[in-house]
Amino acid sequence: MDEYDVLVVGGGAAGLSAALVLARARRRVVVVDAGAPRNAPAAHLHGFLSRDGMAPRDLLAAGRAEVTGYGGHLVDGTVDAIEPGFKVRLADGSSLAARHVLVTTGLRDELPGIPGVAERFGRDVLHCPYCHGYEVRDQPLGVVSSVHHALLVRQWSSDVLFFPHTATIAPDDRDRLGARGIRVVDGTVTRIVVEGDRLRGVELDGGTVVPRAAVFVGPRFVPNSGLLTGLRCAVDGDGWPAVDPAGRTSVAGVWAAGNAVDPRAQLITAAGAGSTAAIAINTELVEADIAASLAAFSATAERQVADAVLGASRHGM
Repeated sequence: MDEYDVLVVGGGAAGLSAALVLARARRRVVVVDAGAPRNAPAAHLHGFLSRDGMAPRDLLAAGRAEVTGYGGHLVDGTVDAIEPGFKVRLADGSSLAARHVLVTTGLRDELPGIPGVAERFGRDVLHCPYCHGYEVRDQPLGVVSSVHHALLVRQWSSDVLFFPHTATIAPDDRDRLGARGIRVVDGTVTRIVVEGDRLRGVELDGGTVVPRAAVFVGPRFVPNSGLLTGLRCAVDGDGWPAVDPAGRTSVAGVWAAGNAVDPRAQLITAAGAGSTAAIAINTELVEADIAASLAAFSATAERQVADAVLGASRHGM
């Protein structure tokens, strides 16, 4: 069974950034990735300095090439379980071992159960205005359920409608929306209307279709944290894995970074968190290497002293 200094679970921005730093630190590092990035539906990524407008798959391809270029290993597969120690079992039955483990498995978006939302998500049904707002600027936009999103999206367009759907709006929130120039369209949203592979509007109960060019929704974020909870890593009050600023979990040798622990992390934020974790991991490995060398040195010195005493004793006899 191959043994590495660090095994990274998840080959997105956080995982690959960590692997790059570790490989450049001359650590034996392997990245196991299932090949299902969260941003796969998006045609372009934004807000990532020097990579704005790049296709997400191209960023990952470049990252993978950089990691392997420094001697890092990549494994296409799914991690089924991490056992204390750390032995890592993959879905294909193979196993890997590592001194430390970094989990960067991201999160999943639980979308509103409105017909058309899942099919168009990442295209013209959107979540993050910082990722996609500029691309739909000055167009007629809709926001479903989230008052916070509606108030924010107004920054990119003067034509924003808020669809409460099944949510109840507090009177002060109606005032805030009105002050921002956002009209509230009451009624339950029954589907997202798509014609000719383009979003055309929002249909309400009763059949009324309100024309819109794009719609923002607020998913429920759920961490892909099964591997961490399986190791009994502590979670915070909201059920997310708890880590310190370096990505250290409550279990020694287990680290986590990116959307697996931070639902608000943008792509560039996740990459930075991966780099931060990698530096902290290497520091711990260096200290462990020093401790092991000191122990070996002390054991050797003790044997030499014992041998000298034994030799002197025999000589004296």
